[in-house]
Amino acid sequence: MKLLLAYCPLFLSTLVASHSFLAGSLGQKPLVDLSVPGDNPLEFCSDPSGFILTINHVDLEPNPPKKGQALQIKAKGNFTEEIEQDAYINLSVKYGLITLVNTKADLCEQMKEVDETCPLRGVKDFTKEVTLPKEIPPGKYTVLADVYTKYDEKITCLKAQVQF
Repeated sequence: MKLLLAYCPLFLSTLVASHSFLAGSLGQKPLVDLSVPGDNPLEFCSDPSGFILTINHVDLEPNPPKKGQALQIKAKGNFTEEIEQDAYINLSVKYGLITLVNTKADLCEQMKEVDETCPLRGVKDFTKEVTLPKEIPPGKYTVLADVYTKYDEKITCLKAQVQF
């Protein structure tokens, strides 16, 4: 009898735990695929369903990028709200554990590089070619671009890892 009393709480706790596990697994949402559509190493930082920018695709040629070669970037997305002046990008670039760049940049100034101007709204489709320097040291680079409106509303957040 003492043995039964000793094992009863263990048995009940196991039963409760297994019930919670089964019930929880039935009610859980599936994991969100954070991959950015297209041929690229990009991922969203979190579930993009609430972001102002819906990215249709980003294609890199070549993918992965190669040092000393031209990199062509083709992208298409839809701004579901108007993006005004003073929107910004928090940009971080790391080489291994070393932070190379940690800056806040003006989104509208950066968009001029692809012949776009603020305000940004609706569908945008662009192609840009850049030549990567041959002198890029070998190693793993991590890039994080967190983009906000002037009112600190999330436009998008992207991250990537590239090995040279």
